[in-house]
Amino acid sequence: MPAYVIGEAHVFNPAAMTGYGAMVMASVRKYGGRYLARGSRPEVLEGGPAHNILIIEFASPDYARRWYASPEYQAAKALRQGNSNLRLLLVDSFVKDAG
Repeated sequence: MPAYVIGEAHVFNPAAMTGYGAMVMASVRKYGGRYLARGSRPEVLEGGPAHNILIIEFASPDYARRWYASPEYQAAKALRQGNSNLRLLLVDSFVKDAG
C-alpha cells in the first residue's frame, strides 16, 4: 500500500542550504520515492500563510521510513537544520473514494 510524506518548510536562510534540494531529490529516488507535488508558492485557500509544500509517494510506509532514516537523507537534514523549519508527516493511505 502506498505511503505519502507530506511536508511544509519555511526556509529562512536559503544561502546556507545550497545543494540541499539536489541531495534530497537523489535520496528520494534511491529509496523508490517520487514527488507528486513540490511548490514554493502554494496558494492559500483557507487558513494562515503557507510555505514550501511537498508530497512524496513511496511504495509503503516502510520505504518512507527507510528513506527518512537513510544516511543520504540524514546528510541533507544536517544541512537544513538551523536554516529552515520543516514539518514532515507520514500518511499511510489516502481515501480514493469517500462515497
